[in-house]
Amino acid sequence: MRRICTAIFMLMLATPAKAQPNYDVGLIPKTLLPYASAVVRGEEVNIEVKDNDNTVYHIKKAITVLNKNGDDIARIVLWYNKTNTIRNFKGTTYNEFGKPIGKFTEKELIDESATASYSLFDDSRVKHFIPSIGAYPYTIEYEYELRSKQSLNFSDWAPNDSPGLAVEKSTFTFTCNPTFNIRYKEINMPGSVSTGATKDGLKTYTWQVTNMKAFKNEPYSPNEEEYLSLVKIAPQNFKYEGLSGSFNNWKELGQWTYDKLLANRRELPPATVQYIKDITAGINDPKLKAKKIYEYMQGKTRYISVQVGIGGYRPFLASDVDRTSYGDCKALVNYTQALLNTVGIESWYCVVEAGSRKRSLMPDFASMDQGNHIILCLPFKNDTTFLECTSQKIPFGYLSDFTDDRNVLACTPQGGKLMHTTKYTAQVNLQLRKADFVVDNTGLLTGNISTVFKGTQYDNRGELLDEPRTEQLKLFPKLYPAINNLDVQSFDFKEEKNVLPLITETIKLNARDFATTDNGKIYFSLNPLNRTGRAPREVRNRTTALYINSGYTDEDEITYKLPAGYKVEFTPLDVTIDNPFGKFLAKMAVNGDKLTFKRRLQLLEGTYSKELYSQLVEFYQQVADADNYNVTLVKN
Repeated sequence: MRRICTAIFMLMLATPAKAQPNYDVGLIPKTLLPYASAVVRGEEVNIEVKDNDNTVYHIKKAITVLNKNGDDIARIVLWYNKTNTIRNFKGTTYNEFGKPIGKFTEKELIDESATASYSLFDDSRVKHFIPSIGAYPYTIEYEYELRSKQSLNFSDWAPNDSPGLAVEKSTFTFTCNPTFNIRYKEINMPGSVSTGATKDGLKTYTWQVTNMKAFKNEPYSPNEEEYLSLVKIAPQNFKYEGLSGSFNNWKELGQWTYDKLLANRRELPPATVQYIKDITAGINDPKLKAKKIYEYMQGKTRYISVQVGIGGYRPFLASDVDRTSYGDCKALVNYTQALLNTVGIESWYCVVEAGSRKRSLMPDFASMDQGNHIILCLPFKNDTTFLECTSQKIPFGYLSDFTDDRNVLACTPQGGKLMHTTKYTAQVNLQLRKADFVVDNTGLLTGNISTVFKGTQYDNRGELLDEPRTEQLKLFPKLYPAINNLDVQSFDFKEEKNVLPLITETIKLNARDFATTDNGKIYFSLNPLNRTGRAPREVRNRTTALYINSGYTDEDEITYKLPAGYKVEFTPLDVTIDNPFGKFLAKMAVNGDKLTFKRRLQLLEGTYSKELYSQLVEFYQQVADADNYNVTLVKN
């Protein structure tokens, strides 16, 4: 017995124990420190598809936080619901020398709803955590398992998923049965996939990155997926909430969506069908008929969010929306389609990635996770029209910058079809202002302002129209902050709800002490109505392209009647700038007792060479200087 115990002891000595990783900050390669607020020391992401309705994620990650900016980068965020459950979470914190200083479990994570308070049905939740270490640098290491009862969506692997994050090492492995086929897309990856097999005969796909430097957070950068590394995976065959399917492209994915998620959900009560026919009787133009139905839908329904089970993809029955008068984006689009069907108007349910930043579905890679919103397409001949169905106020045919100018998936009876939504250019996003002011010798300003807001600049005042007049009046000092002591005596808004909508705002005002009087001179700001603010910060050694997400045009003309017996002292303002990304003009002219100021600023959407960024900074500085020009009047 003694010999056996001795042999076992010697064998234990000969068997190397699993080494504890050393998270001493001094071991981070110096080349990874520039621009880094946090460094991934090691990460292992493993996804295994055990069956079409059983996917297991195992995540292990260690990240060193170098300064306060790295806290949010290191934040642990875990999304879950009844289909995706978290298991076996544990974590450890380390000081700068890599010594353990504490542990944390799932109980320390903050658990809350993952959606807004207006979500009526919602089982999506999020757990998140930032350790309170109190001293930098520090390291957190954690691991957990996530079980998902579906194989339609897989999380993207993004090893450097934010500016300021460097990566020592990160590995992603996808494992599946040989009969489970996938497609993958590598974006900005320094290396390619390595394929293999486990001892059990399962297929493996492995990606690895090492020593990735941090990206700077640069103003006017493209969307992060344009320059950060990413791997996307999509299945060929899958199961989701009991529904099976397959797809290799957008056409097939759109066909599955139409057949499995949308079919037989547009039946309406006979009374509603008859009512729609009655209110559109006598309207021959299909577009005008659609407009009438759309406005009926807006007046009848209200938006709520639904995030329960397959409700995340499948709309409510149109009959339920008709009865309850509420629904989410899917339900309201489906309901609008049902109403249009009653008078024979074809429409298509469209998946889009919504948000003020334009993000398009990738033409060469179909996957279910690329959209977060639904809009409606009316494919009129030579007049394709898109509708936003979640707003009770938005004009017919107007999308705003929430879903404009991007690829969407139209789900038609013939399958999926990629389309591009309406683009609102700098030439149509207009703010046109004319003002007539009088400045007297006490500094009092009186006069009128008339401003037209058109295109996406319609939204500058769109929400204000819903406020009571008392609240609207309170907001004017915030809208025109450069006019001290602003007193709006009367105002009015006129709205034209066209496909390209506009709002005309008129104001009658006065402002005491608008101008300063001193030793026989009068001083006032030439442009108190529309200022750009500060220029963007300088960026040395810029790495990303210059990207302007949305363009616009502002035109201002202000005429001042000067007090009797005064003239302009200094040389009049005269600035003209012309760059590939924008144009600016600011001119001032005096004719008798009239001073006229004209300003035109146009910013052109698009992607430009990174070398032009310094010109953009200079451009905005020149605009800011002109916007802050002060007039000095002296007695004749």
